[in-house]
Amino acid sequence: MWKDPIVSETRSLREQYANQFGHNADAIFQDILRRQAASGKKLVSFPHREPVQSQEGSQEERPASDLHI
Repeated sequence: MWKDPIVSETRSLREQYANQFGHNADAIFQDILRRQAASGKKLVSFPHREPVQSQEGSQEERPASDLHI
């Protein structure tokens, strides 16, 4: 089976990054937050949106196609 070299490289880099933190998801997440803070870039945060009420009165999630970002 043919292997895409870009996918292979990406997976290898991901594995190397995870190894730095012993594959600890909490430690990886904390590193991501630290990098974001250190980047100095403005981060965007959107307010919480309430689910849309259907005609039957039950709550429904809006389909992703209805979201405009």
